Amino acid sequence: MARKVFFSFKYDDVQRAMNVRNSNVIAADTKYGFIDKADFEEVQRKGDAAIKAWIDGQLSGTTVTVVLVGANTDKSKWVKYEVAQSIARGNGILTIDISKIANLDGETTDCCSLRVQGYNHYLWNNGHGRDNLGAWVESAAKAAGKP
Repeated sequence: MARKVFFSFKYDDVQRAMNVRNSNVIAADTKYGFIDKADFEEVQRKGDAAIKAWIDGQLSGTTVTVVLVGANTDKSKWVKYEVAQSIARGNGILTIDISKIANLDGETTDCCSLRVQGYNHYLWNNGHGRDNLGAWVESAAKAAGKP
């Protein structure tokens, strides 16, 4: 089943996040939370209220939030806000360790300790994310009671 999925991640991990996004496991028209650098900087210049409005708009109508966890994701106030808003909306939630996806320079990192209590956590590389993301999303949706 096609789902409207919001991807939450620290912008520092955009290269790794795009690897997940471009895995084509989920249809392109169902992915929200991605923004190009120019648009991100424009929203950021408008201040916190504009960032919250952008996030809220992106979350609208979603049923699942996928939190992509890298080295410093736990330090992002916007990821924390996105998770809190997702819980408030009743979204299914899952976290995925993306720290072992190489960036454009071939580098990997260690994963921070961010987990969302009561929700599943997966490893992109060792968990065969390309093969399993669709099933993980569907499982999170069903756990949240989403049809």
